[in-house]
Amino acid sequence: MVSGAMSAAPDWLRGELVTLAWCWRLSRRDGVVIGLTSHDRDLTLAGLCYRAAPGMKPSAIETSDSLDAETMDIEGAIASEAIMAADLDAGRWDGAAMELLVADWSAPETAPVVVARGFLGAIERRGGAFGAELQGVTRLLDRPACPATSPSCRAILGDRACRIDLAPLTHETSAVAIDGRQVTIADGPAGDALRFGELLWLGGPPCGLASPIAGSEGPVLTLAEMPPHLPALPVRVRLTQGCDKQLATCRGRFANAPNFRGETHLPGNDLLTRYPGN
Repeated sequence: MVSGAMSAAPDWLRGELVTLAWCWRLSRRDGVVIGLTSHDRDLTLAGLCYRAAPGMKPSAIETSDSLDAETMDIEGAIASEAIMAADLDAGRWDGAAMELLVADWSAPETAPVVVARGFLGAIERRGGAFGAELQGVTRLLDRPACPATSPSCRAILGDRACRIDLAPLTHETSAVAIDGRQVTIADGPAGDALRFGELLWLGGPPCGLASPIAGSEGPVLTLAEMPPHLPALPVRVRLTQGCDKQLATCRGRFANAPNFRGETHLPGNDLLTRYPGN
């Protein structure tokens, strides 16, 4: 007896002998897209080449008709051409979108079947291999329906709520020295404008990665975190000024008080501990 799920499957999946291959389409947040397949040869589906990666394998897949997230774990080897250890360590694959497909390797022009889709959760290194959890798309609903109140601004400088144009606040220069978490730049904005800002690496192994700026003193920047693999110096970087999310800064430095997303005069939780007469 053919189950309901199998009756809806394409003909090539309902035969006694199937030519089935698992395929993974991975899309990083920086736009890089790769395809991997469990088949022993490369497959081309919809214009994307899925590289043979026989070591890739999914765990049991749990799905439902409700809003419960699909859950699945994947494991695979770290390949030099597809998923490099340096990229895993740098966090380039964190939050990448993933589609798990089933394809007919004997007829790759046949439309594949989408089994699951979601985003990569925590990625764990296991020697020469890696493991990751697929988080269902409904995880995007696990967020507050409305923002909580706060005395400081909840917007991010330059986002849709803030509306500040970041172009005049962005500057390209060179990093000429690195000492621990301190980076010396050739030139940049004066004063403390870069504190709480961002340094984007434009060359070397960390190219495309951003490091938050915790503080600055002249040409020396203190970064909140460093990339796992440092570049050769000098290296080009892009600096974006920051904001301390205070109303005085929003009004005085950016002239953007109408878009301030905070409640500076709202009483705090200490109001609940006050006694009558205090």
